[in-house]
Amino acid sequence: MSWVYLLLAILTEVSGTTAMKISQGFSKLLPTVLIFVFYGLSLSLLTLALKNISVSIAYAIWAGLGTAIIALIGIWWFREPVTLMKIISILLIIAGVIGLNLSGGAQESGETSRQIEKAQG
Repeated sequence: MSWVYLLLAILTEVSGTTAMKISQGFSKLLPTVLIFVFYGLSLSLLTLALKNISVSIAYAIWAGLGTAIIALIGIWWFREPVTLMKIISILLIIAGVIGLNLSGGAQESGETSRQIEKAQG
């Protein structure tokens, strides 16, 4: 379930960032409100994901995939310029996320959860 929370955290973060662009510097009310709603949801979902996923892995995936997805939205939806460097950089972000998952570090950290519970009493 933690991975579902992480995926939803990424999607709501991307939605919040998209709302930032649409708000035109806080000049449009609905997108401005949505910024705070989506970011609040995103951080809440990320917090739930951290119950069973290492913070270093979860945050790297959240930030990395969020960055790659918002860059693609910028290109497709907001018609931002596409450069070779931008494409290579997005691919490197995706490769990094895949590398984290393949390294075994992205496995649910039951041992870490047990250590936290033990420390709390």
